[in-house]
Amino acid sequence: MPTDRIEADYLLETPIDPRRAAEVIAGEQSSGTFVAVPGETPELKERSAARVTALEILDEAVPRRSLPSARGEWDGKRITRARVTLSWPLATLGPSLPNLVATVAGNLFELAAVSGLRLLDIRMPPAFADAYPGPRFGIAGTRRLAGVEDRPMIGTIIKPSVGLDAEATAALVAALCEAGIDFIKDDELQSDGPDCPFDERVRAVMRVIEAQADRTGKKAMFAFNLTGDLDQMRRRHDTLLAHGATCLMASLNSVGLVGMIELGRFSQLPIHAHRNGWGYLSRHPLLGWSYVAWQKLWRLAGADHMHVNGLQNKFSEPDESVIQSARACLTPMFDHKPCTVMPVFSSGQSVRQVHATYAALQSTDLIVTAGGGIVAHPDGPAAGVRAMREAWDAAIAGIPLEEHARSHPELGRALETAA
Repeated sequence: MPTDRIEADYLLETPIDPRRAAEVIAGEQSSGTFVAVPGETPELKERSAARVTALEILDEAVPRRSLPSARGEWDGKRITRARVTLSWPLATLGPSLPNLVATVAGNLFELAAVSGLRLLDIRMPPAFADAYPGPRFGIAGTRRLAGVEDRPMIGTIIKPSVGLDAEATAALVAALCEAGIDFIKDDELQSDGPDCPFDERVRAVMRVIEAQADRTGKKAMFAFNLTGDLDQMRRRHDTLLAHGATCLMASLNSVGLVGMIELGRFSQLPIHAHRNGWGYLSRHPLLGWSYVAWQKLWRLAGADHMHVNGLQNKFSEPDESVIQSARACLTPMFDHKPCTVMPVFSSGQSVRQVHATYAALQSTDLIVTAGGGIVAHPDGPAAGVRAMREAWDAAIAGIPLEEHARSHPELGRALETAA
């Protein structure tokens, strides 16, 4: 792609000629407005306007009416769906992620010419890689801190999600560490409430993690949820450093893009990026964002791990979309700055999804966080950790799950209860 232009791909649905609709979007999102204005000369448009660089008609059908319109001009009309690529000159906004979002995902969703619009992908010139830190740890740094090579990182979430105090949380962490778990995270609902204050939780949890590391040499990675305003996140980050923590977690849609950019600039720990709220940006197939486009913003801002849901998940996302999201996280963004991050599989995961996940992704560069799939094991969380690791060992070795379970009792017991 050109080094001086930004490109974005869209799925467009419109009741008017799609070429005209694409031109309306390009005008609205660059130099134009709804009427001709003095000063918008051909020379200015050539220099500054967005361009429609590709348009592929996909199908024509009766209206889905994906987006309502007060004017009623869609009633009874057939609509056209097309894949459209627009491009903008870098010179009009510079390498700025907040202004990039305003440009490629701003008022265009509200245009009357649009009955459906989904942002499919974004391609940024190298200037963006030079302007933002990207992941400081990524896959290699995460593996180094966790002491895990050549296999997935086996993890879980503190369950119950909320309700445990700091000491009860630490007791669960101690049991998980005894089982040799690689990764543990706060639930995104656990933050800094009076029942489990952040500082108390950090002290209690890191005490047992450090004790286990002293005994065995293995230090589990715990992602503490420091989501908050900028001053809170900076203070909580420094608390984590002081107690020897090796990871932090932030809820992307809560802290926002600027909050994540600032966190990425000052963090000295891997950032575990949680996507809670993703459904309101994506669930309708003709509205919002694709994960392929969305995850690029957060990787460049500084995320080291990104949630991608999981196979056969408890939510609405199909398996194909989950794998596409994970592959996107592992795909380099720039030649000189790959910005690859560790995909995190979660949401109702157990030993039963392991073989399908490995077969589809063909990579061990992932974190799997099984909450109930580990903590609810009939023989306890420690057995749950061993069962999950046994399932991954079998998948990587090409051994069928049920066959491996016959000689591995923790896995066999997990299969008795796993959905």
